[in-house]
This record gives sequence, C-alpha cells and structure tokens, in this order.
Amino acid sequence: MIIKNVKVFTEDKRFVPGEVVIEDGLFQVEASNQDEVIDGNGCYAIPGLVDVHFHGAVGYDFCDGTEEAIQEIAKYEASQGVTTIVPATMTLPEEELMQIAKTAGAHKNEEGAVLAGINMEGPFISPGKKGAQAGTHIVKPNVEMFRRLQEAANGLFRLVDIAPEEEGAMEFIKELHDEVHISFAHTLADYDTAKKGYALGADHATHLYNAMPLFTHRAPGVIGAAHDSSHVMVELITDGVHIHPSVVRTTFDMFKDRVVLISDSMRATGMPDGQYTLGGQAVTVKGNMATLTEGGALAGSVTNLMDCMRNAVKNMGVSLEDAVAAATINPAKSVGLDNKYGSIKQGKVGNLVLLDQNLEIQKVILNG
Repeated sequence: MIIKNVKVFTEDKRFVPGEVVIEDGLFQVEASNQDEVIDGNGCYAIPGLVDVHFHGAVGYDFCDGTEEAIQEIAKYEASQGVTTIVPATMTLPEEELMQIAKTAGAHKNEEGAVLAGINMEGPFISPGKKGAQAGTHIVKPNVEMFRRLQEAANGLFRLVDIAPEEEGAMEFIKELHDEVHISFAHTLADYDTAKKGYALGADHATHLYNAMPLFTHRAPGVIGAAHDSSHVMVELITDGVHIHPSVVRTTFDMFKDRVVLISDSMRATGMPDGQYTLGGQAVTVKGNMATLTEGGALAGSVTNLMDCMRNAVKNMGVSLEDAVAAATINPAKSVGLDNKYGSIKQGKVGNLVLLDQNLEIQKVILNG
C-alpha cells in the first residue's frame, strides 16, 4: 500500500510532504511492487495514537474482565485513530484483578486496536489521595501480588502505579524496576520521597497534577521531582476539564518531549449523559465531565485520546507537532513499546491515521 500526497509526521517531529509505504503490515521506505495506491489529498499522515491510561468506552470498562469488553473497546478506539491501547485497572480485590489479567492475557488482537499492555493503576496507592478509587481495596505495594497478576496476564502489565510514601514502596521499586515501568499515582509524597523513588528506578508520573500534592515554590512535590529526574515521563489529560490550558502549555515547556497525553476515559466515553460506574462506584456524566455521584470527585474523562490531542492543539495553544508526539511516540516510549509502535519508521507496525486540515479523521489504517 502506498499513501501518496500527504504530510508525513517524521521521527524528528516534523511534517514533510511525501508518501507512506506499508507492506506486510509494516512501514517500509519504498514499495517493492505495484500495490494499492491511495491519494491522501494533502492530509496529515500520523502514526496511530497510543493510549497508555484509560479505562473504557462505549458502555464497557476494561475491568469488566470480559473478552466482549476488550473487543468492543478495541473497535471503538481504532475508529477514533487510537490503534495501540494499554488500558488501566482500578483499585479492586486481587481476585477481581486476577480475572481481568487472565482475560487480557488470553486476548488475541484479531480486530480493532492492539491490546499491547495493561496499566495497573491500583491498588498500591495512598488512601489520602484515592480520588475515584475505592478506598476499601487499597493495599501496600506488594511484589508477590504484582508477580502473581503478571503471570496470570502472560506478562502484559507494562506499567504499575504506586504511592512512593507508602510502606514497602521503595523495596517494590528496587525489586521490580527491571521488570515493569513504575509510576507514581494517587500519592501524598513530598519532593524528597518522590525523587528517591525515581532515583531507584521509577520512571513515570500518572495524570500529572491530579491526585498528588500541589507544585508550589517551597514544596514542589512529585511534579518537581519528575521534572528534576530526566528519565521520567509524565501523563497529561487535555480534555478541558482536568487541567487549565495555561498549565498544559507550561507543562509542555517544562517537560518538552517527556509529556504523554492520555485520555483516562471511562465507559461513558462515546455514550450519552447519564449514570455509569467506574471501579464499582457510581458516576454521573454531564457533558464532558464525569464525577463520582457520591462526593463529586473527578472520575476519569469522557473524552478519547484523539479528541484530547485535537483539543490541546485547537484550544490550548500546543503545537500540532508536540501534540502528535505526545499522543504517539512519547507514550510508546514510556511503556517500552516504541520498538513496534508510535512512529512511521521502517519495520514498525503500519498503523496510520490521515487527518484533514481541521484535524478530523479521514482514514484509519490498521496493520496496513
């Protein structure tokens, strides 16, 4: 397949007029035969998006623990140009997480977005910053529990979230940082604690600014520690609800190519307003805002990653180049998937999205 007359997003984060070649499901430099030719009509050609933190869509949640849920979510995400997914679990009992892990580990990736990993958002978090997580199921960071779940998932967990101030957290990082990417999330950690954890091998910050201490001039907290640890990638939700546009711009200035756009979307994404659930808790959705019915805490988003990327460009002053990188190669790097996904490079999986000048999807190509 040859896609001609497009502006190709390159690995050095520029748009260059040219063409894209995909053969046998992989990007290639040039075509080896006269294959199907598509006129891109001047569209932007970008890699398929990579969402490393979201919970569900179209009435389904990854934590439903069913093949139907995974498949329906995967089909929806692909239709929105999100071709590689790393959905997140919630703070649940181990037996429920075990069922979710086993179901995901058995998934075959036959249709829709590729299930390339799992993000374990709970239960190793702080009760003091639980947000929309269920406090009754929070436990201390537990190496053995993680390894049991990882085995059940056939090694699919790419990211595990912890609160570094909790008992056993530093030992958890020391033991597991070579086996899985470790993120700080739902935490009350101060700067020194977070900095120590990052020095030990943690390398990620979950939905920056949300469910963590404020970044202030005398107490920079996790945000300051992440900034000062050059290997750390930071998630950012640009749905227009979680983060003010000025803070979004500032974060891109501070972290540059370490920003990872996420959707943090829940099952109401792609659905009408109404009552839904997240991690077993009731959620009220109105417009683009989802909150716990009891207490009113933000409960994820109802915006998919493509819309978050589009919103960052159109309404938040982020350049198209920075936004595309933050939704493709940066997230792929953050969970160790950049050898296969995230950029238009020879040998990588041929997932491609064509966007018109208004950033509306014209075509999604999966595996060529």
